[in-house]
Amino acid sequence: MHRNRGSWGFQPEDTLIEDSGEFPSSLELNGQKTELLAGCAMDVPGLSHRNEDVTSESWRKHRKHVFVLSDAGKPIYSRYGNEEALSSTMGVMMALVSFVQAGGNTIQSIFSDEHTVVFLQQGPLVFVSVSTTHQSEQQLRGELLHVYHQIVSMLTQASIKRIFEHRKNYDLRRLLFGSERVLDSLLDVMDFDPSFMLSAVQCLPLPSSSRDILSNILQKSITPNLVFSFLIAQNRLVSIVQEKTVAEDTRLKPSDLHLLLNLIRASSAFQAGEIWMPICLPLFNHDCYFYAYVANLDPPECTICLVLLSTDKEAFYAMAECKRKIEQAFMSQNALECVANSQMYCVEDVGVNNLRHFLYKPSNVMEHHRQLPQFTCPEMAVPYKSQEERIRLLDLYRNMHNRIHSTSRPLKLIYHSADGETLLAWVTGKFEMYACFTSLVTKKSAISELTKLLRWIKKEEDRLFICHLPKYSTTSQSGRVSTDRGRSDRANASDAGFMSLL
Repeated sequence: MHRNRGSWGFQPEDTLIEDSGEFPSSLELNGQKTELLAGCAMDVPGLSHRNEDVTSESWRKHRKHVFVLSDAGKPIYSRYGNEEALSSTMGVMMALVSFVQAGGNTIQSIFSDEHTVVFLQQGPLVFVSVSTTHQSEQQLRGELLHVYHQIVSMLTQASIKRIFEHRKNYDLRRLLFGSERVLDSLLDVMDFDPSFMLSAVQCLPLPSSSRDILSNILQKSITPNLVFSFLIAQNRLVSIVQEKTVAEDTRLKPSDLHLLLNLIRASSAFQAGEIWMPICLPLFNHDCYFYAYVANLDPPECTICLVLLSTDKEAFYAMAECKRKIEQAFMSQNALECVANSQMYCVEDVGVNNLRHFLYKPSNVMEHHRQLPQFTCPEMAVPYKSQEERIRLLDLYRNMHNRIHSTSRPLKLIYHSADGETLLAWVTGKFEMYACFTSLVTKKSAISELTKLLRWIKKEEDRLFICHLPKYSTTSQSGRVSTDRGRSDRANASDAGFMSLL
């Protein structure tokens, strides 16, 4: 039996076993101890590079390296190669950081003819990106910040700080062991997913009537201390409902959803059935855990996923009951069929001449759009089918994004003619758009075609975006319910079972 607290509040994170660095090796699921084996739910590029020879030419030729180390110089993570083999390299990086700090400054970046080296220090952790791409310093630092947030999502910022205050030379790999695939996956997906560049989430195109049915079912299937309910399909957001008091104090950021989606995508444990685990959403509250119930609704395909976030660490059975009610309602209304049959649209569906691809991020889709920025884009088509070409196109978009959002000289419109395509970036008070045309399109023609594209998007708006954010109440208390990031009851050490999932 679970207590109804009448309001929801966070559990402060104090769950790490700092002296031993150990985690429980199993979780209590449905009253039985179920071992969760390491694995990967998808072919994550780069996992084969874990033991790559760091003296080889192939290691040096990677387009982007990412290193994580402690401010004591202890290696924590390397995108390519073994951290131990790179300990001397990371030692040099830390020496640079310390040398500049000794002069009362903070090292930001180093530029050479072929490489850009960007540094980011967050508390006791130092992040370094060594890139041969044309990304700006700001964009590379943003990617490092995502890596930091992914680590925080597993350990919380409070725990990281406390560990290194207690023991400055602590080897954080002991707590992150097995999570390398999560960080690898994050870095891979950032290369070809525009969600991170736009700071927005992509929704699965769905008729508004079908989306409303799904949202209404989630809205009615609630339990005390349930804060968010997500339905995810094909790694895209289908529906989200939330406790109505959330908006009064804070809001869910796209970055937190990106981290959650990456965690689900990178681990095969989430295909094992019902999973109950602590997870921190760093931009929502970087010091406390939510407790996530994750279940696939269409085994064995595992393309439709239900995620319920609670603030009660004892709420597994309550969440499982919510899932049962949701499944029953979905079955009785045949609601998941529309999700299973939904397809991403292609650029030919738009009917705009010479258009190859586009990214569109509105500013006013719904009343609370700032809570959940969204974007839409068609499936990649020829000539951007290969991963290499997809990355190349996104690099072009990144260059346009950097120029149009320049802090020194922001722009409203950019027309750029590249070797194989023509690009146009356009930012107004209502939208932000990046479009790719064939190479011979003139500026005047491109703007004219974009006007047609805007009409098509307006017509399809209800299908492409979540235009209404359903809410519910799990408490009968009147007035404002606090989302106090407080320091109430400390959680038990046995709750820190995150790494056993990986």
